[in-house]
Amino acid sequence: MSCNLFLLAFVLGMTGTFHYGLQVSIINSPAEYIQSFIHETWLKRYGSSPSAEMITLMWSLIVSIYSIGGLLGSSCAGYLCVQFGRKKAMLLSNIPALLGAALMGLSRLCGSFEMIIAGRLFSGVCGGLTQNVHIMYAGECAPRKLRGLIAITASTFSALGKFVGFALGLREVLGVEALWPILLAANAVPVLVQLLTLPFFPDSPRYLLIDLKDKEGCIKAVKQLWGDGDHLAEINDMMSEQRAIGGEKAKSVWDLLRDRAVRWQLITLLLVVSCIQLLGANVVYSYAYSIFTKAGIPPAQTHYVSLGIGTTEILSTVLCGFLIERAGRKTLLWKNYAVMALALGLLTVTLSLQDSFFWVPYCSVALVFIFIMSFGIGPGGVVCPLITEIFIQSYRPAAYVFNGVVNWIQLFILGLVFPFLVEGLGNFCFIIFLTYCLSMAIFVLLVLPETKGKTMLQVKEEFNRLNYRGKKGQAALEQSHCSVVTVTRL
Repeated sequence: MSCNLFLLAFVLGMTGTFHYGLQVSIINSPAEYIQSFIHETWLKRYGSSPSAEMITLMWSLIVSIYSIGGLLGSSCAGYLCVQFGRKKAMLLSNIPALLGAALMGLSRLCGSFEMIIAGRLFSGVCGGLTQNVHIMYAGECAPRKLRGLIAITASTFSALGKFVGFALGLREVLGVEALWPILLAANAVPVLVQLLTLPFFPDSPRYLLIDLKDKEGCIKAVKQLWGDGDHLAEINDMMSEQRAIGGEKAKSVWDLLRDRAVRWQLITLLLVVSCIQLLGANVVYSYAYSIFTKAGIPPAQTHYVSLGIGTTEILSTVLCGFLIERAGRKTLLWKNYAVMALALGLLTVTLSLQDSFFWVPYCSVALVFIFIMSFGIGPGGVVCPLITEIFIQSYRPAAYVFNGVVNWIQLFILGLVFPFLVEGLGNFCFIIFLTYCLSMAIFVLLVLPETKGKTMLQVKEEFNRLNYRGKKGQAALEQSHCSVVTVTRL
């Protein structure tokens, strides 16, 4: 296997999910400095100090508008992928990223906090686009035996982005008042790296063959990415999928919602992938600081705790990449869902007894790391290849759009509701997320078919057993078998 495939995964990650992770974490460190800048700018502009409520409103808008941009970007991802291809869509996503970095980097020089708001909006558009395009592009470029590993690099780069964001925000690096505009504009560096390197790689072989019907381009892309070995079986699988689609155009989100042929794929997408925010990872992260403080870590060192959490998430996603083609998607998912549910249940107990025994805070620390590791090895990593595998080519762009829109809406709503949830339920808020994790463990174990080592059409046949029952199910299976035609020569 050529190293070009792994180089492509690295280049895609630079402004793919890495951008999302960086933007999520990098905004926390300069919060105090940005609020002070809002106060100073308002005072110079209007001659009076803004109220505390106004500063809080502006800061909340800076933080939350990233989700609005992500929603807009996700909505456009499917159209751009179909019209321009995966590669050009990825390159186009760098435009809002550079624009956002420029606006935020020049905001203090121009004396405009509105530029920070606009910059975060453009960065969100890039995040929404690249999250979808990155995973789709990487998954479609990988051969069957490496599909899981290559797709999981998206999760690894997301964790790496969070880690880099925390590291850059340290006072020893860029986390000081004089450098916060540079900190906010730091994402321009990986964007420029991708703009200089991605043009040397081909588009997705599946897109070239199935959508553009460019067999020669597909073969050339396969050889460039996979090397000069015998890849006839993989290309035959793509051609079988092309014949099964029968020249149909890419489906819309409305087609995805109403078509019975993908009903259980859609249910799986919604429950397992799109609702991943309901796992409670953000809640555990927010509680982590108080947990570590009660375990004896000084409050001034909490930034370094973030680096420890980030390192754990990176290592767990890397471990997931090595395990996914051995253990399979289904096994990693349901077992880690169960471990996460157990960790959340025990964490509820230990947080309630935090002051009762001296050793309880240390148990809470251990449970936090167990939860994070299970998240990375399980759903945090496994969901990346899942969308590519459970949908055939014609439905895949719409599936990514649906997933992105639901995910960003969910992230925005949880950001608004979460403070009230914690205030009302306290430590018992984990029960909500525990219920979701336990439900998903049962759903995956009983419903989700294993996709490891299977072609897209084979996975489709597995879901046809769920989408159609009785005689209709038999008819659908026979039709699927008839569509799988072996191509003997290119």
